[in-house]
Amino acid sequence: MKTLMKIFALLTIPLSALSFTPAHAAGKFYTQQEFDTLNAEGKTIVIHVHAEWCGTCKAQDVQVNAAMNSPEFKEVVFFEVNFDSQRKAVKFFNSKVQSVLIIFKQGKEVDRTVAIRDPGALQAFLQQALP
Repeated sequence: MKTLMKIFALLTIPLSALSFTPAHAAGKFYTQQEFDTLNAEGKTIVIHVHAEWCGTCKAQDVQVNAAMNSPEFKEVVFFEVNFDSQRKAVKFFNSKVQSVLIIFKQGKEVDRTVAIRDPGALQAFLQQALP
């Protein structure tokens, strides 16, 4: 009976009280305001234009998450832009497709790549975000 009551208690938690972050998320949720602020401050930023249904994006997530969790990238801010739901941001970054990675340093875009899947090439690209 106690087990049944615990299960019932869990089922009655409102969904709004739970925080759902996709397990694959490679970066914080993008907002134009936060990007503009950090970019104006000269922070190094990596933008990942991502789609839930994109196999290449999911392959990129592995390398991007590894970089995000690495101490050498601790000063780099990673944002994920949702290709399907954040169309204004996609247009702002002049991205015609998903699976785009863009590096900003000192307020300027320094490089971008599209649909790169090779782990070594992706790591080499991300290394450009380091000082």
